[in-house]
Amino acid sequence: MESILATAILEMGRMSGGKSFCPSDVVKWIFPVDWKYFIADVEEAMMQLYREGRISVRQGDLEIPKDRMPRGPVRITLLTQTKSF
Repeated sequence: MESILATAILEMGRMSGGKSFCPSDVVKWIFPVDWKYFIADVEEAMMQLYREGRISVRQGDLEIPKDRMPRGPVRITLLTQTKSF
């Protein structure tokens, strides 16, 4: 079962029309007041989806390694089409 944050990442990717977005955009959308408390959680969900090959995670022009958490700002892009909920 996917977490709410993984589902939100996939939905934001679908809504973005192929444009990249930040993990913080996801938590700001779901938790507009307390979003800072959920950054680590959304990064974990992001990395799981990245390892599954459902999204791309980049820093600048480079994809980050899948075996460790990135440091600094990253951008997410949806790789597979998902159905909306």
